[in-house]
Amino acid sequence: MAANDGQEGGGPSDGGLEVLVVDDESRLADLFTAWLTTEYEVEAAYDGESALELMSESVQVVLLDRRMPGLSGDEVLEEIRDRGYDCRVVMVTAVDPDFDIIEMGFDDYLVKPVSKDELMEVVESVQSRSTYENDIQEYYALVSKKSLLESEKSERELADNDEYQELTARVDELRGRVDDAVSGMEDHDDFVGAFQDLPGEQ
Repeated sequence: MAANDGQEGGGPSDGGLEVLVVDDESRLADLFTAWLTTEYEVEAAYDGESALELMSESVQVVLLDRRMPGLSGDEVLEEIRDRGYDCRVVMVTAVDPDFDIIEMGFDDYLVKPVSKDELMEVVESVQSRSTYENDIQEYYALVSKKSLLESEKSERELADNDEYQELTARVDELRGRVDDAVSGMEDHDDFVGAFQDLPGEQ
């Protein structure tokens, strides 16, 4: 089932950022929705099937749990990408990141428990990236994955994992192109807010 908490009285006016919250813990989904509805138009889905029913071109950010009965968050993410929706997806989950995240098409990853400030910040951050070129979006997503894995895995585990080595090579490949693109945007006021917190690299 789905809730339409942010669409009626008290929510933002039409035309605002649309966020879809997906979590089988209904109380948590409703809490996230309550936090976000002060700033955004928000809908909540309590399972993967309902999430896909609610997906549309107007949804700009999806906050997606990984462990759900029926369709898992990983399967919902794959279906969102297969259908070609151009939205940002943030995994919000109790599942610690492992090497399987490398092939997943999300934009950012939060490990529960998540505070209101963290949630609001990540929605603003991923949405601000939507205005920039694909190379920059991909670079930010890959660097986020790289930083996640480096915080969870030992140097030996990283060195022995071929997918991580490929990820690192792709980050290096994109860095030059992103540096060139960024140099042309540094005078834009909105650039600073989008990329001042870009994760550092080892």
